[in-house]
Amino acid sequence: MVANFDDRDGFIWFNGKYVDWSDAKLHVLSHALHYGSSVFEGERVYNKKIFKLEEHTERLLYSASRMDMVIPYSKNEINDACNSIIHKNSIVDGYVRPIAWRGAEMMGVSAQSTKINFAIAIWEWPSYFDPEERLKGIRLEISRWKRPSPETIPCDTKAAGLYMICTLSKHEAERKGYADSLMLDYQGNVSEATGANIFFIKDNEIHTPTPDCFLDGITRRTVISLAEKRGLAIIERKISPEEMSDFTECFLTGTAVEVTPVSEIGEYNFQPGTITKDLMNDYLDLVKS
Repeated sequence: MVANFDDRDGFIWFNGKYVDWSDAKLHVLSHALHYGSSVFEGERVYNKKIFKLEEHTERLLYSASRMDMVIPYSKNEINDACNSIIHKNSIVDGYVRPIAWRGAEMMGVSAQSTKINFAIAIWEWPSYFDPEERLKGIRLEISRWKRPSPETIPCDTKAAGLYMICTLSKHEAERKGYADSLMLDYQGNVSEATGANIFFIKDNEIHTPTPDCFLDGITRRTVISLAEKRGLAIIERKISPEEMSDFTECFLTGTAVEVTPVSEIGEYNFQPGTITKDLMNDYLDLVKS
């Protein structure tokens, strides 16, 4: 049985110190708990090395700045702490979660005097989806929740509060037997899955939604680069749901999901093909190199 995330062996880097996993606690009146004022990253460890660590830390600091938070550690200090936690917990292949949040010094919407706390946790990480299901392509439903307009949220950040509609969408999808959910944007166009970007293939061209109201993922940009090295055309544009009937292949990208084929989105069906499989292999070769 897998241990709960509040009861594991190991250490968490917590405000500059290593603490036992079960001792990494915060107060119930922390501003982050009540108002969602925290930012985070998700990073993968392959053979004791974090993939794209620099890019993740830069995005974390950018997200904090957008949320009017100043993380009390430099980029180099965060990178060093992320690397050190790997060895402290003897992880070979795993997942790293750096997170910054506002503490309990104030209670209310205003939070100017709250302390900005910072922690880094790490754990072993298997495949995000069931391995057998992943190879044949996962099934997605279409969520009733939509990505909001970029005028209403800081959509280019990994801020905790932005993920609530993702949780609602994924819960509903899983209750119906799906692995995940596709979210449309505020204009009714295809945007992304609950925690991953999406790509479609037609006639050796790769089409992907323009990231104007959702996160332009680090893995997304990596896979685009891999596709370009293969000479494949990348088309970023608005994609209506009805257009999904025209595509032959579909896949998701993300730190957690890596490159994962999709076989079904609602009434639309896809068949994992050569391009998807090539990019899956290219990505795995890159992260493990």
